[in-house]
Amino acid sequence: MKKTFYTLALLAGLTGAAQAQRNVSLGLKAGATYSSFVGKQANNEEGRFGFQAGGFANIGLSRMFAFQPEIIYSQKGTKYKDITDYSTRLNYLDVPLAFHVNADGLFFEAGPQVGFLLSAKDEAGNTSVDVKDAANAVDFGYLVGLGYQRKTGLGIGLRYNGGFTNIPKAYTSGNVTVQNNIRNSAFQLYLTYSFGG
Repeated sequence: MKKTFYTLALLAGLTGAAQAQRNVSLGLKAGATYSSFVGKQANNEEGRFGFQAGGFANIGLSRMFAFQPEIIYSQKGTKYKDITDYSTRLNYLDVPLAFHVNADGLFFEAGPQVGFLLSAKDEAGNTSVDVKDAANAVDFGYLVGLGYQRKTGLGIGLRYNGGFTNIPKAYTSGNVTVQNNIRNSAFQLYLTYSFGG
């Protein structure tokens, strides 16, 4: 009796694993980013364009719901209105953890994101200054978006990515610790290609 029970349990597990594998698709994505800084100390700033590219795994949890972890190289930053040709560029390795609600390819998404700072530069004309040491190395944030994506083939999406973490590190001035409230804000328009499930 025990052997029969274990055999049935093993078969059920293997069937579930096979079904789960059919509900997983891998893919690539790339697109444009329009980003700026927000927060109390983010004044006189306007957006700058960058790009993003990476890969994802779309894991179907049910017919309507999916989980999509990603690894994305993402350019962010801002331009300053009052200073001609002066901007800040930040490059991140972002790891979004998106939860999808699906309806025949159309999806709505939301979830947390963590970004790891790769480089940070202030740029003026042809001159750039490395400011990575003054910025926080990890950026915690969130994402919301929508798009169209099937398990196989082309897709398109529009996402907003906001930061919870301040970009600059806190610093001490005399006996006072100063933390400027400046965070990332980015709109991302992208294409995807899924390799089936």
